[in-house]
Amino acid sequence: MKILTNNLILAGLTLVFSFACTVKNKNTQEKLSASKPNILFIAVDDLRPEIGIYGAQHIHSPSIDKLAEQSLVFERAYCNIPVCGASRASILSGVRPGRYRFLGYNTYLDDDYPEITSLPMHFKNNGYTTISNGKVYHHADDDSLAWDEVWRPSNKWNISRDYVTSENLRIEMDSTVRGYPYEKADVQDTAYFDGKTAQKAINDLKKLKEQGSPFFLAIGFLKPHLPFNAPSRYWEMYDAKNVSLPANYFRPETTPAEAFHNFGELRQYAGVPKEGPVSDEMAHKLIHGYYACVSYTDAQIGKLLKALEELGLDENTIVVLWGDHGWNLGDHQMWCKHCNFESSLHVPLMIKVPGKTNGMHTSAIAEYIDVYPTLSELAGLHTPEHTDGESFVPLMNGKPRIKDYAIAKYFDGVTIVKDNFFYTEWLDEQDQVKARMLFDHSTDPLELDNLAEKTEYRETVQELSQLLHDQWGDDFFIDRRIP
Repeated sequence: MKILTNNLILAGLTLVFSFACTVKNKNTQEKLSASKPNILFIAVDDLRPEIGIYGAQHIHSPSIDKLAEQSLVFERAYCNIPVCGASRASILSGVRPGRYRFLGYNTYLDDDYPEITSLPMHFKNNGYTTISNGKVYHHADDDSLAWDEVWRPSNKWNISRDYVTSENLRIEMDSTVRGYPYEKADVQDTAYFDGKTAQKAINDLKKLKEQGSPFFLAIGFLKPHLPFNAPSRYWEMYDAKNVSLPANYFRPETTPAEAFHNFGELRQYAGVPKEGPVSDEMAHKLIHGYYACVSYTDAQIGKLLKALEELGLDENTIVVLWGDHGWNLGDHQMWCKHCNFESSLHVPLMIKVPGKTNGMHTSAIAEYIDVYPTLSELAGLHTPEHTDGESFVPLMNGKPRIKDYAIAKYFDGVTIVKDNFFYTEWLDEQDQVKARMLFDHSTDPLELDNLAEKTEYRETVQELSQLLHDQWGDDFFIDRRIP
């Protein structure tokens, strides 16, 4: 009887101790989560700043606009390279693209700069749960050690372009070309990849709340990337009769040939001519489809942000929304990205910091390499020495930043944005300037009058060229790629 009593007492003490440890661990997790802000990192593929918060009254983007009302909104933010793989490697490493680094859509951060600590790895090393949903890096297996989980949507046809209509599926499966560059289907949001991605991210938020530890949750939405596939109701938000071509739907004679491209990405789709401009009918359809996809993705972002709020996570979660680069929507009679015009480099960027941002706008120039040091500072983490950017936290505190320029490149073309000037140089194989262009956005926002060769702007060109060469980085010409 005495042995039984002792065993009961021991079992009771064990239960009390276990309960106390559970409570302590839970309290520790809650304290840790409260002391470290969560990060919700939302990437939108090919999103140009043609949305409501940027003054585009013809666009239906209520969810992004609502987020902007609680954020710091950058009116002059620029990607560092206008192609998806390289842009994502740059922002997630905090490193400026170079002559041989971060070049094209197929970029792997692991190959181009393997020794650095990426943004998600930096947070993982500091106790964060890191999850990648959808297209965050261009390749799902890039920087894989930085994530606790990597997930991407799929369909039963294993077609990355995510068609659902029988016509487009037939073309994809029976021919050497892709389906049409747009699709309107009477389906639910979850029929397409972005709807699936939003649902996965919402489920993750629920699990992360239960875990109680801080998280870095990255979500990459595909639309409005080609093909412009969206449920019918998003197409029907826009009257086709009101869709118009841009005012700069032509190529100015003073602009160097190096500035233009043949929009080869679009020409891979059915119905698109291999050379020359697309028909006006197709141009209007492409713009209509792009708008529909913007609204479709906006709706998925709205679902995600609503879940964040309903779960009570919004009060301790920093939200960053960014488009990986701009997109030529007929500007200069071009489509896609891949160039050094404003339409390819200018991007939407907003960051919501609970208790700190409240819908403020800034005209300060920012570039994507600034995001890494900014999030590090906001989370109370040190910023690794390899990063090239400058935190824009001072702007949130009403203070100016020292840096007042942005630099972007696309293969041979390198651009610097300073004040109202937009200056680009193209380099030859000996790294000498072979062409240049200069626009003054205060008088020429559509970039129709190249000032680079005009005598009265010679001094301006020299000053901007010198600043560009001084600031594009000490390792601009260093090749670190793995053979």
